[in-house]
Amino acid sequence: MSTPGNPALEALIQSAREMAKAGRPADAEAMWRRVLEQAPGHPEAVLALGMASITRGDPARAVEILQSSAGRNPMQELYIALAQKQLGNSDAEVAAVTRALDLDPYFFPALLHKGMLLERLGKHRSAAKVFRDVLKTMPPRERLNDAFKSAVQHAEASVAQNRQSLEQHLESVLGGLRRQHGGRVDRFERSVDVLLGKKKMYHPEPIALHYADLAPIQFYDRELFPWLPELEARSDAIRDELIQVLAESRTDFRPYIQYPAGAPVNQWAELNYSPRWSTYFLWENGQRNAAHCERCPQTAAALESIVPMARLPNFSPTAMFSCLEPRTLIPPHTGETNTRLIVHLPLIIPPACSFRVGHEIREWKYGEAFVFDDSIEHEARNDSGELRAVLIFDVWNPALSPAECELVAGLMNGVRNYYQEEG
Repeated sequence: MSTPGNPALEALIQSAREMAKAGRPADAEAMWRRVLEQAPGHPEAVLALGMASITRGDPARAVEILQSSAGRNPMQELYIALAQKQLGNSDAEVAAVTRALDLDPYFFPALLHKGMLLERLGKHRSAAKVFRDVLKTMPPRERLNDAFKSAVQHAEASVAQNRQSLEQHLESVLGGLRRQHGGRVDRFERSVDVLLGKKKMYHPEPIALHYADLAPIQFYDRELFPWLPELEARSDAIRDELIQVLAESRTDFRPYIQYPAGAPVNQWAELNYSPRWSTYFLWENGQRNAAHCERCPQTAAALESIVPMARLPNFSPTAMFSCLEPRTLIPPHTGETNTRLIVHLPLIIPPACSFRVGHEIREWKYGEAFVFDDSIEHEARNDSGELRAVLIFDVWNPALSPAECELVAGLMNGVRNYYQEEG
């Protein structure tokens, strides 16, 4: 706190700060007393003298000093809580830390203190709930001093222990209900995992269009896509065409990520213009690649006759063979919109390959397709020493009506044309 118009007082304050920094607490305390004499209730002096009294083991004097300032702040209330702790006044300690959090609900030191206080009062479960908030709101770990780092480790241990205890309790409560309803229900169990803090709830974060009121489903139920079995039955023919193209025209595969110079590449820096993730397009942004479809007639026929690909001029369908080189990671990212979904038909799948959408991880299995919402964060890994290849294409989200599909197409092209008018 500066004191414009009072150079003498400012000099005292600066001297007190320098003495404290130099490791001369007694001299600093004396200087802060002089500041308080000239400026009663000066917040920085009140805090410094209050903490000095706590450190010296005189909590009653600390409370007296800390309450002398008319204006309160969260740190001041926290110091009062520390003094009341020394005095053994639990009720007053609770009141002070509550006032601190009333002033700033995200005040990290006060949240930590509240958690520790609840533990001392034997309320370990309530403490763990507070510690969960601590872990969500804490500053970056590298900015914490050793005491705070130790306290955070304690908070993490408390949260983990409480999670285990709550999970065991819920197992005893839900066991009978699960048996009654024929076992575990996947969607319910994922919700329990989120409640326990074992998993995170992911939501659509599309780059272009977030369509309202569509359920945030990571992997979709196969029953919604009755054409999948017929497509899967053609996996051998589709794979054979892919293998032939790889053998004869590998150079026709191009890097999937191609950001121009000067564009912010962010997580794509390693893969920008890299053949480690390459594609062979059969359809791209709604345009059929006649030459590539001619090279892969069985694949093209399957897509045209079996699959109800999304038809959105200038955007969809997109269908491609996607190849991921050995020991390559496609980093977490999201797609354009939740109005369309993505289908993977695995074709060349070595061991140690996996795919994550939200908090659910799956391994590709040859000839077993799945459908997911790519507007939810997802990533792919090939930790093997061999090539991984998948047929990828897009379909409309089945929750959309035909009218909505047409409206979305109009909307997306309206936005596109608006920006293209400037060239």
